[in-house]
Amino acid sequence: MQKLALFAGRILCCLMSNPADKPEVVQLPAEPPIAAPVSHRRIAAQRVREARDRLTSTSGTRPAFDRELLRQYVQTRISASYVVMLLVVATGLLFGFWVEPVSAAAWTCGMLCIHAVVIRNCARFLAESPSVTATRKWRTRFILLDLLYGMCWTAILIHPTSSDVVSNTLMMFLMLLVIAVSSMLAASLPIAALAVTVPVTSAIALNFVLSGTFDNYVLAGLALAAEAYFALLAHRLHSTTLATLEARAEKDALIGELEQAKSISDEARHRAEAANVAKSRFLAQMSHELRTPLNAILGFSEVMKSEIFGDHAVPVYKEYSADIHNSGVHLLNLINEILDLSRIEAGRYELNEEAVSLVHVVADCHHLLKLRASSRGITIHEVFEHGMPRIWGDERATRQIVLNLLSNSIKFTPQGGEIWLKVGWTASGGQYLSVKDTGSGIAEDEIPIVLASFGQGSNSIKSAEQGAGLGLPIAKSLIDMHGGTFTLKSKLRIGTEVIVTFPPERVMSALAPMAEEAPPLQPETASTGTADDKRRARNRPIMNAGTGL
Repeated sequence: MQKLALFAGRILCCLMSNPADKPEVVQLPAEPPIAAPVSHRRIAAQRVREARDRLTSTSGTRPAFDRELLRQYVQTRISASYVVMLLVVATGLLFGFWVEPVSAAAWTCGMLCIHAVVIRNCARFLAESPSVTATRKWRTRFILLDLLYGMCWTAILIHPTSSDVVSNTLMMFLMLLVIAVSSMLAASLPIAALAVTVPVTSAIALNFVLSGTFDNYVLAGLALAAEAYFALLAHRLHSTTLATLEARAEKDALIGELEQAKSISDEARHRAEAANVAKSRFLAQMSHELRTPLNAILGFSEVMKSEIFGDHAVPVYKEYSADIHNSGVHLLNLINEILDLSRIEAGRYELNEEAVSLVHVVADCHHLLKLRASSRGITIHEVFEHGMPRIWGDERATRQIVLNLLSNSIKFTPQGGEIWLKVGWTASGGQYLSVKDTGSGIAEDEIPIVLASFGQGSNSIKSAEQGAGLGLPIAKSLIDMHGGTFTLKSKLRIGTEVIVTFPPERVMSALAPMAEEAPPLQPETASTGTADDKRRARNRPIMNAGTGL
């Protein structure tokens, strides 16, 4: 016992006098201040690299997690320090009945000293800055400390006073307790667990085998089986801990990639917003710059076309003036459509809502485009439901929706074709507008294209009357602002139908008639008014309750 204690003291002195060298910390020069998004993206990229680096291996199983495994091992030893102290003290008191009390007390003090050294090294490990070299040195140190710890347990367990049943049972019980506690504490570092338990189990099994009895052989076999079981259990716990660390590292990498993607998307959004502002400014400036000369072009070309100041010397000049005027009108309409779409996309298009009769708006638009349709030999049929109340919406926007849809139908309907205009009720109580033609139709895969800004289908490109591709997108955006729906149905060589619906909450229901009659006019009130007041009172119109106004 004295020689073993002296040997343990020498090992402790060597471990205490030769601490692990701390890596030299090099202070990097401070980086100059940079923009916040760039620095945030750089930090996120660094986190991603660190998380991925931890997924590489340096010692066989995945030692990128060596630091984390050692940290868990250290934290477990620190948290269970009082339990280990209680076990050592109880074992020393118990063995005081079998061995000399001085030897038991010396063993107890030696074990407590070893335990104190282990806890102190654990605290120093937590306080030290991480590095690969330091991690390897600390790993070796903890293995040696656990080996010394297991040898000290061996010294007390193989020193009973007799080999009777009670002593054998006590040794077996303490051995199982020691290897169970040690395996659980050192599960994050399996080599350390083996360094603690293998000396204890080997010494106990060898002690039983040397006794030469069958019962002791059985106890030796049980001791080896217990060692194998707890070694396997420690390995399983280590695998579970390693899997948890891997999952956490993958989660950190995913979070870092998400943050990096978010920072990139934020930068892209800022650039897109800046580009949108620049586009709006450009359109506003160009619309002013283009409309100013267009007014002169349209005015003078109309004067020349109409020959207000006399006939042209050359008749073809009249045709040229008409072409100039038509081109100017087309350009002005294109500018207006682009500006409208720009305001809608920027959210600056405000609805001037009022009571609007959808039937009257559709009829007016039909009247405006009737001459154009007749010149192409197209027949327009009206299918309107009568007695429909008004809707609450923007009359200008509603008129633009109808004009865009009807103009498209006339443009792509061949001569002799037909167009149906329908206005009626929806199943939910709203109102709908339908424009159906017998034109060339749109391919199913081209419907998303024609609904996009400046999008044109293959038939539109082949058509002689090409537009800017803004009619349908503007109509869809305007009906979306009203809370309605826009549906386009089309088949090649059969025709196209566009259905626009207004929600039920925009339909103005008719007011119920008044239940009580108005009180008669008092004579004194009537006598106090002037003749003009009485005449205005007689001529004042009475509000019709059925109109909803």
